Amino acid sequence: MIYLFLSILASSIIFLVFKLFDKYGINTFQAIVINYIIACASGFAAYTEPINWSKLASYSWLPGTFFLGVLFIVIFNLMAITTQRSGLSVVSVATKMSVVIPIAFGLIYYNENAAILKIAGILLALIAVYLVSIKKQDSSKPAKKNLIFPILVFLGSGLIDTSIKYLEDSFVSEQDVPLFSAMIFATAFILGVSLLIFQLIKGSQKIELKNSIGGIALGVPNYFSIYFLVRALRHPTLESSTVFTLNNVGIVMVATLIGILFFKEKLSAKNWIGIGFAILSIILIAIVNHF
Repeated sequence: MIYLFLSILASSIIFLVFKLFDKYGINTFQAIVINYIIACASGFAAYTEPINWSKLASYSWLPGTFFLGVLFIVIFNLMAITTQRSGLSVVSVATKMSVVIPIAFGLIYYNENAAILKIAGILLALIAVYLVSIKKQDSSKPAKKNLIFPILVFLGSGLIDTSIKYLEDSFVSEQDVPLFSAMIFATAFILGVSLLIFQLIKGSQKIELKNSIGGIALGVPNYFSIYFLVRALRHPTLESSTVFTLNNVGIVMVATLIGILFFKEKLSAKNWIGIGFAILSIILIAIVNHF
């Protein structure tokens, strides 16, 4: 469970860093691109074996990291478009509710435990995520013409988590987890920096030091959020449906707590009900996992 807790903590720090981006006027896209190379470097640093670059192409999981790297960039841009057109609440709900995809994959493909208490916990967790994600200042219903963007964010985010589970379970050895994570971020960085260079040539972007600093602050927790998630998924006593549910609910709760303590955010009645459901869902899933 320690890996799951550390993944939740790292993901929550990402939330905190993004909040600080707004406060200090940091260009999110530039910071995200820098973040990918920092996350990649963190993975290489955590890899205890000598890196055999000539052997790298022979790893069966390598094409999967290319696929995930592309998804990272595509989903990031779709999230930006969704935020601009439909509001922050819509993209927040679409991203967090996507956890239903890897949960369903675990239950069906891996024939994981589908006890009544566990299913009830998962359903409560999904309701909790929705209720906590809704904010007063945004509309939770995008216009019909913009509906395609949150749908794509939902599907893409779910596909990322499902792919990570499938790849780490089928192809990635224990000692290669840091390298596997690093290569995902390396692909995302190459694509991101290519797009950044194109925008610099067009004059639509301007490099600033504070954006690089923001990227460094984001990169380390971003790497460890994936690294510890993969470690949690590899734990012999934790099923993926349990890991993804607890991880998602945990992130929502810790991020909400950060918002209250550090940014004086106010919660609506729906948010508080969602927190109550989240706690109950964790209790139900923990009971099933214990027995």
